[in-house]
Amino acid sequence: MGISRRDLIKVGITAGAALSIPSVPRAQTTLTDARTVHMVKASGLSTFDPVVTTYNITLDYALAIYDTLFSLDSKFMPQPQMVGKWGVSDDKKTYTFELRDGLNWHDGTPVTAADCVASIRRWGQVKPGGKLLMARASDISKKNEKTFTILLKEPLGLLPTLLTQYLYVMREKDADTPPTEAVTTNIGSGPFRFNQALAKPGSSFAYDRNEKYVPRSEPSDGLAGGKIVKVDRVIWDLIGDQQTALAALQVGEIDYVEVPPADFYPVIESDPNLALQVLDASGQVYFLRMNCLQKPFDNVKARQAVLHLVNQQAYLSVISHDTKYSSTVTSFFGDGNPVSNDENTGWYRKGGDPENAKRLLREAGYAGEKVVILQPTDWAEGSNASQVLAAELQKIGVNAELAAMDWGTLATRRTNKGPVNEGGWSIFITSESNSSRGDPIAAESLGASGETSWYGWPNSDEYEALRAKWSDVQTIEERKALARKMQQVAWDLAGTVFLGRVVTPIARRKTLTGLIGMPELVPMWNMEKA
Repeated sequence: MGISRRDLIKVGITAGAALSIPSVPRAQTTLTDARTVHMVKASGLSTFDPVVTTYNITLDYALAIYDTLFSLDSKFMPQPQMVGKWGVSDDKKTYTFELRDGLNWHDGTPVTAADCVASIRRWGQVKPGGKLLMARASDISKKNEKTFTILLKEPLGLLPTLLTQYLYVMREKDADTPPTEAVTTNIGSGPFRFNQALAKPGSSFAYDRNEKYVPRSEPSDGLAGGKIVKVDRVIWDLIGDQQTALAALQVGEIDYVEVPPADFYPVIESDPNLALQVLDASGQVYFLRMNCLQKPFDNVKARQAVLHLVNQQAYLSVISHDTKYSSTVTSFFGDGNPVSNDENTGWYRKGGDPENAKRLLREAGYAGEKVVILQPTDWAEGSNASQVLAAELQKIGVNAELAAMDWGTLATRRTNKGPVNEGGWSIFITSESNSSRGDPIAAESLGASGETSWYGWPNSDEYEALRAKWSDVQTIEERKALARKMQQVAWDLAGTVFLGRVVTPIARRKTLTGLIGMPELVPMWNMEKA
């Protein structure tokens, strides 16, 4: 596997002393430091359109500059956000939504019902919840400047919840952009304005408080309630070297590091000016996806071999290094979610089961086909886990090799459905919010519709038939029963293989307070700097 990142930096952090690193250049600002927050995000921002990508960095950008029709509160219940009044007909097939007062775009023009209709239609072509809504809707149309209606072919009780699923309202002229083409304008109606003048792609992006934003009157609660901005500017500084980022945090040049390496936890905890804080208590599930369209993983037994092979403890040791922040996970629906269960989990063994994996490979007729693992070199946890995977596969006789690349290149290459000799791939590793796995409608990776499903393209008509029932199940007990049936099929299909769950705290200066803790997304309203 080579020398780990942990070994390379161990000497620099053993003593726990402040690191001596030159100052980090920052975006120029005339505002006082007390009203400006500097944040180092988990990755660089390269796409401004939350419809065409699932990157968390883009979703955080969208959360700042756009607004939403509904938002989830801290109990994950949908609450009106841009919507002021709404109602449903007696037959549950007609929903009417009226926008609240005070909604304006950053260019000064009012938000209209036509903007909302166009945004829903564009989102509905791409996102799982949107696709479900569009399949059930007979019409979505503007009634007047502030009111729109959704007419359904049949009742859909989940509709308000679906409207919380990454539906960011854009101007009609932006939302008319085909969903295959990224919107590049930065005009929203949200609590922050994108500062185009200070934008330095590859270096930093800045967001200014939208002084004309009218928040809701309710207290802030999760992603719902009043979005009150308590600082004048937020700057996202791109600092690729993690040790440099920590040094900048220690001397006060930045206020927040989104993903501090676990190696640095002791340094952070020993510094009286710094704190580790868990914002997403649900954590992230790390998993691998196999290309189900190409050899050898077009054979279900080859996929099952990988499922049996994986030693989750080994992966967690190179992803987290700190056992109090990590755990194994065996439910297809994540760990600790309402529908998590133990159905068909006999494949799990502490330390993995290489002998059973070998047997399944033989039964699959594996003939030495090359297995290409996409290795994201700019994501340390994913890179290290890829090396562990290659070593595990090689030990049981798989012709596995690593293809090193940055995450941007990986994200492009994983769209290739062809064989490895035509630029395709066999396996890649990624992660997603553990909590998102509790909702098979919203989570794209929980689909199994073949070439129309998420990267890897697993296919099971039986699973999809069960999944289609999810939106019509009324009680949690019925959902738990349905989830058990789905998990039985999902683990036999083995399109996804878990590597473990990790809770990752952010690192901040203690002068930065008021951060909102929700899965996946990091709102910038409510936080303040002493």
